[in-house]
Order: sequence, then C-alpha cells, then structure tokens
Amino acid sequence: MTTMTDSSVREFKMPDVGEGLTEAEILKWYVQPGDTVTDGQVVCEVETAKAAVELPIPYDGVVRELHFPEGTTVDVGTSIIAVAVGDGAAAAAEPVQEAVADTPAAAEAEEPKPEGRQPVLVGYGVSTSSTKRRPRKGAQPPAAAGEASAAIQAEMNGHGPAAPAAPPAPAAPAAPAAPVTGGRPLAKPPVRKLAKDLGVDLATVVPSGPDGIITREDVHAAVAAESAAPEPQAAPAAVAPAPSPTAAPASYDTTRETRVPVKGVRKATAAAMVGSAFTAPHVTEFVTVDVTRTMKLVEELKQDKEYAGLRVNPLLLIAKALLVAIKRNPDINASWDEAAQEIVVKHYVNLGIAAATPRGLIVPNIKDAHAQTLPQLAGSLGELVSTAREGKTSPAAMQGGTVTITNVGVFGVDTGTPILNPGESAILAVGAIKLQPWVHKGKVKPRQVTTLALSFDHRLVDGELGSKVLADVAAVLEQPKRLISWA
Repeated sequence: MTTMTDSSVREFKMPDVGEGLTEAEILKWYVQPGDTVTDGQVVCEVETAKAAVELPIPYDGVVRELHFPEGTTVDVGTSIIAVAVGDGAAAAAEPVQEAVADTPAAAEAEEPKPEGRQPVLVGYGVSTSSTKRRPRKGAQPPAAAGEASAAIQAEMNGHGPAAPAAPPAPAAPAAPAAPVTGGRPLAKPPVRKLAKDLGVDLATVVPSGPDGIITREDVHAAVAAESAAPEPQAAPAAVAPAPSPTAAPASYDTTRETRVPVKGVRKATAAAMVGSAFTAPHVTEFVTVDVTRTMKLVEELKQDKEYAGLRVNPLLLIAKALLVAIKRNPDINASWDEAAQEIVVKHYVNLGIAAATPRGLIVPNIKDAHAQTLPQLAGSLGELVSTAREGKTSPAAMQGGTVTITNVGVFGVDTGTPILNPGESAILAVGAIKLQPWVHKGKVKPRQVTTLALSFDHRLVDGELGSKVLADVAAVLEQPKRLISWA
C-alpha cells in the first residue's frame, strides 16, 4: 500500500460553531474513509447546546480517517476527521481492504459491501471505517496486527471483537487477564458511555480486546458478574448484604424506566431556565380576552392575494399586537446589566418565538421585527417555524432576542406562567382559543376567547408598566382596527 507523509494529511478540528460553546456532539457523518471531498462540502452534522449545525470541509482531498463515531461529544479544537490532500489523496483513496488484505483475519472477514451509506445507530459509529489503531509499546507482534485491526473495526461497528471471544474469567484469582491498573483503561467512546450509564468502573473491567481494549461485551460481563456475585463464604447463613449505591444501575429495569442523557439543546435549556428563574424576580399577570374579531380578520387575510403562500394564523396578529404594545410602552423592551447595574433599553425588537423540537425547546428570533410590515412578519414567522422543525436553526438565529412569545395554546392549554428567556425582560404566553360563553353587547353569546399571560422581570419592569403592555395586547386582539390607529 502506498504510504503518505504527514504533510499530505490535513486534520479538520471541531470549530466553535456556537460562539463560545466548548463542545458539540457528532450526530451524523456524511462521508466515509476513502470518499473524495471538495472545499465547502458538508461532511457531518453536529449538535451544540444551541442547535444542530452542518460542518463543511475547508479543502479538497480524500477522507483518510474519521476520528470519532456518531454520538460522540467532542471538545472544540479537537481533530475529528483526517483528509489526505495533494499527493497524499491518491494513496488515501485506495480501498480499505488493501490495508489488511495480507492478514488471515482480513481474508476471513472479507465480504461484499453494499453500495452507498448504510443507516447506523447514533453512538455506534459509521457503517464502515478504515480506522486502524496505532500499536502500543509492547503490544502484539506484527503477525497479529491484522487481527487487531479487524477486531478494532468490528468494535467500532458495535459487533464486538472480530477475534474469537475470550473465555469467561475463572473464579480462581489466577486469571490469565487482569483489569488495567496503571494509566487510563483503553476503551472507545461508545464503550465508555455504556460503562458510565451502567455504573461500571472501567478500571475494574477485564479487557478481552486486542491491545488490552475494553469491549462492550467486557462491560456487560462485569455487570453480570457483579449482579450474580455470591455472598462471601466466610459469612454463615445470615442476612444478605444490602446492595451498594454503585450497584443500582446493574439492576436497572429497562422495561419499566428509560434513562435519557441530558445533553445538547435540552441541557442548555435546563441550565438557562434554572439561571433565569433564580436570577430574575418573575411576576406574571393574566388577562382573558374576546378575540372573535381577530379570528375573523385571520380568515379574511387568508383570502387576501397579498398573503398568498404565507403562513397566516392567530400567532401572526398576536405578534403584531405585542409589537404595537411595545411601541406604546418602549421601556418593556429592555435588559438588566448586572455588572454595570444599569437597565439597557433596546430601540429595536428581536421577537423570539419559542419552538418545541425533537431536540428540545429553542427560541429563535426575528431580527428587527418592529420594522416589518404584516406580510413581511408573516413570511418571517413561516420561515422561522419551518427551519426549527427541520432542525436547521442556526445559533445566530437564537441570539440577541429582546422579548418572546410562547404559544401553549397549540397543545390545548389555557395558560401558564412562562419563564423569561435569559437576558430578556418579558415573555408572553398565549393560551388556547376556544368558544366560550361571553357577555357581548349585554347578552351572553358564544365567543372566541383566550387567556394571555405576561411574565416580566420585576427588577426593571414594575407592575404598572407590565399591566399596560398586557392590556394593550388584549385591546388590539379585541379590536384589531387598533393595529391601524395605534401603529
């Protein structure tokens, strides 16, 4: 096989895609070792604490190695993919089979490979890889290098070692293999995650993989041995010892409970909400309003040719009503500067819209929403929602918000007490719009009614200001013609 010099290999490092974030999780690889890539081509998708982002490669070449499997969280600045460029690209493009074609293990494992990318489970790596572990000092002789490479490849694919499984460790103390006691135990990221989830200390696990690598089977064997360990023989028929706290995950019943790791967007949201709830003194006010006329206007706008192809719904007019209320009460659009002990009043409105996505709650915002016409606002809302549903919201779209709307009514909820988005002074929750008995012109009639809830930071928004803003929003929704007279 043709060799390559280090100068012909470029290492692409995990960039800071979230403006200050320190890590990101690799969600999906779009390339495999041996694939040709070009400058600007997207090679993988990663998830930061704010959003899912696609990463383009900055140069031309051939993929030599993927350093981490899917599902791995990688620190910013860590190399994630090696690409052969220039003269080294031709050598990197050689089939992976040639690298181990002269080994018995490779000859036995050689099978026809399906064309194209194969679906894989997140956290178990890509379907194929030419990754080859560099031998450690005192490791296997060269004759066994092929078997080690095949075993590592099988481990990356989640199938365990390619070599014959090691026999179970005997009960006698003189076991042929022993846990690694010096240095950090050798294990791949998915195996480390499995051990962490099951509460297993890798330093106590007997490795069966080549070069002393701990495999998934080793971790499961350690769990089984711990749960099936007999009582100490020295103790006569006595009460069985109580299980230690570290043994709890071993008896974890997956049919009754599911453990979901808190990471990415959900982890960031949780931290932000806790910080907001215990930093800003929240006050929430409520108002129930007849929005029958607003609902009629929504139906009329849907028939208007100027709104053809645009998303027209009650949220559009609620957003416009809030913008009008902010224009009439500009001090609500502010933030608290703790370091300077100042209130920063914003002369622009970046309107945040809370959106529930499979990865968690995100709050992208419409930049300079105060300057947009109603059709422009409709287009911005439609684009924001579509992008969020596709999981393509960029980190920049979620920064710099000034006020937020959360529409809990889409879930049939009447109202709630929303928590402020960090750095903002107010958030409006919109409840479900329902037909309810309502006194209208002196008579009880069925009317379209909803409840609004406005939470605000009481450090910079007092009760009078908060009440005026909420009352103005309600007034516009009750009489939409105020959009003209108050705008």
